Amino acid sequence: MDKRKSLCAPSILSADFTTMDREIKKAENAGAKWLHLDVMDGQFVPEITFGTKMVRDIKKKTNLFLDVHLMVKNPENLVSPMVEAGADAITFHSEAVIHSHRLLQAIRKENVLCGISIVPSTPVSAIEVLLEDLDLVLIMSVNPGYGGQKLIPSAIKKVELLNQIRRDKGLDFKISVDGGVNRDTVSVVKEAGADIFVAGSAFFGSANPLEELKILETI
Repeated sequence: MDKRKSLCAPSILSADFTTMDREIKKAENAGAKWLHLDVMDGQFVPEITFGTKMVRDIKKKTNLFLDVHLMVKNPENLVSPMVEAGADAITFHSEAVIHSHRLLQAIRKENVLCGISIVPSTPVSAIEVLLEDLDLVLIMSVNPGYGGQKLIPSAIKKVELLNQIRRDKGLDFKISVDGGVNRDTVSVVKEAGADIFVAGSAFFGSANPLEELKILETI
C-alpha cells in the first residue's frame, strides 16, 4: 500500500449546526487541518444547507483551511462572495457550468485554490482538458445532496484514472473523494491514489473523533 500522508477533511454537513462552535472545536482537537463546507442550493442538489454567512461565521471561529464545495447552479455568482467570507478553496461542479475554464481563471484570480468536482455519472474525460489548470479534483463517490450514503464502487476507477493521468503528465493537482469514506473504505480509496478524504458522518458521528481522524489519515 502507498504510505504517503493523507489528509482527512471533516465535512460539516454531518455536524450539528446548533452547536457549531463545539463541532469546529471537535475537528480542531482531533488534529484536522481542513474543514469541508458543502454549499447546497436546493436546485443543483435537493437539499439546502447554508450560504456566505455561515462561512463567514465559521471563519471567525477557526484558523482551519476552509474547503468550500459549491453544489449549486450558477456557481460563478458565489465565487467572490465566498472568498470574501473566508473560503481558502473553491470547488464547483462541471455539470453546473458551461464555461468551466473561464470560471477556473476567475477563481485563480481570487488567490485561493481552485477545484472542480464531478458526480458519479460524469466521466473523468469530461474534465481531462482542464486538469493542468486545477489544484484539486473532487470525485463524488455518492450522489450529492445527503450525508451518510454508501460509497459507489465505480468512483474508485475514476480515482485510479486520475492518478494515472497525473503521473503520466507530471501534474500536481490533489485528488479528493467525498461520500461514504470511513475506516472500512478509506484504504481502497487511498490505494487508488486519493490524497484527501472528506468524512462527514464517519467523523462527526464517531464516539472518538480524534481516533477516527487518525485512522482515516494513516490506514
